Amino acid sequence: MRRLIAAALVAAGPATADTAPLPPAGAQVVWLGEVHDNPDHHRVQAGIVAALDPSALVLEMLEPRHAAAPVDRGDVAAMDAAFEWSARGWPDLAMYAPILAQGAPLYGAALPPDEVRRAVSDGALAVFGTGGARFGLDRPLPPEQQAEREAGQAAAHCEALPEEMLPGFVEAQRLRDAALADAALRALAETGGPVAVIAGTGHVRADWGAPSMVALAAPEVAQWTLGQGEGELDGPFDAVAVADAPERGDPCAAFR
Repeated sequence: MRRLIAAALVAAGPATADTAPLPPAGAQVVWLGEVHDNPDHHRVQAGIVAALDPSALVLEMLEPRHAAAPVDRGDVAAMDAAFEWSARGWPDLAMYAPILAQGAPLYGAALPPDEVRRAVSDGALAVFGTGGARFGLDRPLPPEQQAEREAGQAAAHCEALPEEMLPGFVEAQRLRDAALADAALRALAETGGPVAVIAGTGHVRADWGAPSMVALAAPEVAQWTLGQGEGELDGPFDAVAVADAPERGDPCAAFR
């Protein structure tokens, strides 16, 4: 069924806020992927969040201290300052405003940059600490998956990373996935759900992203994943939506 849904959505062309796939009744954690600077992806997310009316909204982009900041969520400039959004390099917050304005309590899943950097050298388990085993951080990845993920990190960084750094970057990604899974489960426990999670599509892969960690830690939780991309997507999702890429500069320019 997952493959049939995905194929139908891709064949139909870009989804919109009016035609976005919707999670089934009973979904407790709904993972909404994105390419961060694609406005069409955020319109789809806004439509799904409006239909879902979640009890909590988890954002990859916010640390817990940002999510707890008192701010008028109808004021983009105020949110940008309170969340340190632009200062931390995220794309235009106005794209996320229709999602944030819907008012569900916010949960932040981002980690301080120094903790993410430490995972590169020390590993995800050492940084996550107590409870990391719950999300499988105490286990090495299967060799094929490790190799695939290292290749993905190399491609994402324009083949500019030294090969010996690639395992560390995979550890940093595992740490961030565990933080997302932890925030989603905490939000579900505290609010009753459903919980909507806004994160990059790589984080919402059902096979090795944050949803797989929720499945390991709490297999009874019903999840639904939407992968959004700008072409063919890797990894399993319950539904897929594809949109045209916006005009953007050379993403590899910074590595030259």
